[in-house]
Amino acid sequence: MSLHRAGRRLIVLLAAAGLLGLAVGSAAYASPAASAARARTTPREQATQELAVLVSQHSAHKAPEAGSPLVATVSPIRPITGEPTTLPVLARSIGAGGVMWLQVMLPGRPDGLTGWIAQPGTRAAVTPWRITVNLHTRRVTVYNDGARVRMFKAVVGKPSTPTPTGQFFVEEVVQMQPGEPGGPFALALSARSNALQEFEGGPGQIAMHGRDNLGGTLGAAESHGCVRLGTEAIDWLAARVGGGTPVTITAG
Repeated sequence: MSLHRAGRRLIVLLAAAGLLGLAVGSAAYASPAASAARARTTPREQATQELAVLVSQHSAHKAPEAGSPLVATVSPIRPITGEPTTLPVLARSIGAGGVMWLQVMLPGRPDGLTGWIAQPGTRAAVTPWRITVNLHTRRVTVYNDGARVRMFKAVVGKPSTPTPTGQFFVEEVVQMQPGEPGGPFALALSARSNALQEFEGGPGQIAMHGRDNLGGTLGAAESHGCVRLGTEAIDWLAARVGGGTPVTITAG
């Protein structure tokens, strides 16, 4: 599936449309039963996620010190869009010479890869957005500032090419060319397929994208591993989330 004319490919996580807006009413007084019901219908996640925006190339290490084994070398720009690389920050540590180190999530294989990078050469940022994908219910839930704001049906991976589970993040948001499969947008994720090492010339990268020229029944398991969304849903997401947004994919 093409992400631009140069032929970069993604396996795309497609989450379905639905756009079930979940409004929460307010009142001067609410009974304990009403409060409990509201809590059940508007669950909260961690409110915000600290991010590191790379302004230079970084070496990621196994420990917060320059002499520790190298895990990966991370480019300051994303390969498809050229946007700055933005990584979720998991922890901080002060190393030799008082240098601040950041433990960050990394793109690429193996899934769930993390490493330590030096803070110099990064810019601090934060996102209030967080996405969860439940493969059993085949639904995508979107949180803002810890509160659930949207839920979408999804097309997920079929048994032979399942959607991987774990903690991931959005690498970049790609606007597809008119008529390209998977349009109009794709949220390229740090996840990689466990069934396909490559897909149509690409690295078997998982994404959330639309259903243009692909189809798929919302709520079904029939993709190559990606999550497919209806057009309204992916348009809504692409207008709000960006690089570094955490994405949690669970089996149920």
